[in-house]
Amino acid sequence: MKKYLLGLFVVLTFSILAGFPLLQTGLPPTHDGEYHVIRFYEFDKALRSGQLYPRWANDLNNGYGVPLFNYVYPLPNYVASILHFFGTSFIDGFKLNMFLGLLASSIFMFLFVGAYFGVWGGIVASVFYTFAPYHLLDIYIRGSVGEVWALAFFPAALWSIKTALSEKGKQFKNTSIFLPVSALFLALLIFSHNILAFVFFPIVISYMCFLIFSGKDRRVVAFKSIVMLVMGVSLSAIFWLPALFEKEYVRGLDIFDYRRHFVEIYQLVFPSWGSGFSGDTSTEGLSLQIGLMHIFVLCVTFLLIVISIIKKRLGKKIKISLFMLLWTVLAVFFMHEISAPFWQLIPLLQFAQFPWRLLSIVIFCVSFLAGGLFNYNQNKKMKILAVVFISFVVLLGIGYSKPPYYLMRDDYYYTSRSNFIDGTNSPGNAFNTIWFNTSLPKREKKIEQNGDTIIVNTAYFPGWQVYENGNKIKTGVSKDGLIKAKRSSSGGIVTVRFLDTPIQALAKGISFVSLVLLFLLLIRSLPARMKK
Repeated sequence: MKKYLLGLFVVLTFSILAGFPLLQTGLPPTHDGEYHVIRFYEFDKALRSGQLYPRWANDLNNGYGVPLFNYVYPLPNYVASILHFFGTSFIDGFKLNMFLGLLASSIFMFLFVGAYFGVWGGIVASVFYTFAPYHLLDIYIRGSVGEVWALAFFPAALWSIKTALSEKGKQFKNTSIFLPVSALFLALLIFSHNILAFVFFPIVISYMCFLIFSGKDRRVVAFKSIVMLVMGVSLSAIFWLPALFEKEYVRGLDIFDYRRHFVEIYQLVFPSWGSGFSGDTSTEGLSLQIGLMHIFVLCVTFLLIVISIIKKRLGKKIKISLFMLLWTVLAVFFMHEISAPFWQLIPLLQFAQFPWRLLSIVIFCVSFLAGGLFNYNQNKKMKILAVVFISFVVLLGIGYSKPPYYLMRDDYYYTSRSNFIDGTNSPGNAFNTIWFNTSLPKREKKIEQNGDTIIVNTAYFPGWQVYENGNKIKTGVSKDGLIKAKRSSSGGIVTVRFLDTPIQALAKGISFVSLVLLFLLLIRSLPARMKK
């Protein structure tokens, strides 16, 4: 245990080094950062109004509102609101989100790979993961805070799954608690970033199958695997179920054409760094490199596996390395234009939007393979070589772990400006309702009346309900896509409420029941002495 604690200290030190620029004053000029500042602000307002799971951003869309949070991953928003409760600005909440996500990813990568290859293997893998160019790109160029958290909870889920399904726990004596913990990590992965969770889940399922066929009691392992998957998906149903089944109520969800974002092999190999966007052919375009040290690890691992196959030495550790190598090759294949027919054939694959997003798989698998090269903790030469590998990957990556400059602004700069608050807070004004007339000007009054017809200057969406003197009245949609209702002849006080749609109510019920079951499983798995 002391070795593991020392290993945790080492990987945290390196992750703090990589994330330290996030602790500086100012906002890094990332692709998504300013969007998230506004989202945090709107989400926090909704939380403070009493909505435990917000779905509507009231101030956006010229004050007509938009169902933004019905479709956007919620975990970073909750983290920002918790930080804001303790006095942190939303700008700092954005940076701390990514800083904490980076630290978490280093810890969980260490624990997962360490479960296979020991402390030194875990340290090497964690540092490779932390300083992978795409990981740093997500932080300092893209500002994709949801992906940063997903890159943390993915190894967390695999580590917990391995521990839960192991016949003997190497790191923990009581492994039964990891069944509900695994479900929780899978749910957090979905809450972190729904698209990246969609990308990672095939690996999760195939990894479970790998453990099933590698173990002795296959029926028990298979049953536990199914329970973890079902519980994880059910816990997060409050998010993904409405987002999936109510997507036809909004527009702009398919503004990205995956065919414009395939990767050329040279882009994966040659080092480059720019702050541009995908598809930018200039020298400032988005960097899609795997990393020189990571490519070197791939080549060495490939040779070692080939030698092991020839000599018929296929132990468990060679098999898991082969598993990761195959996923790396598959991810690279699907990033290249040659895979275009499969993007058309495989259901929901286009949901991933950008083929280069599969670099998330590559950096994880290759970092795992890097740890696998240093499985021999007792060998002093291998420890020295591990230090050399770590030094090189840090030296090659440290230049990427910083923003080009900082924007010296405060929250008010964003929340008070029309160009930030009056849109839908998404590229192409996505998430606007299909009924809404986007040319409508701002209105001062929230409720207007023409005879017995009430017009609420809020974009219509299923779930909005108008009341008169506390009684429901017929509510529909106007020709401009606003909420319309017919009031009675008696008149009275008009109120408007945003209620759950049938799908949202169902999703909330599924998540609540799953949360109760998770809590009961956690209680049941606690050691007897802790229950007393």
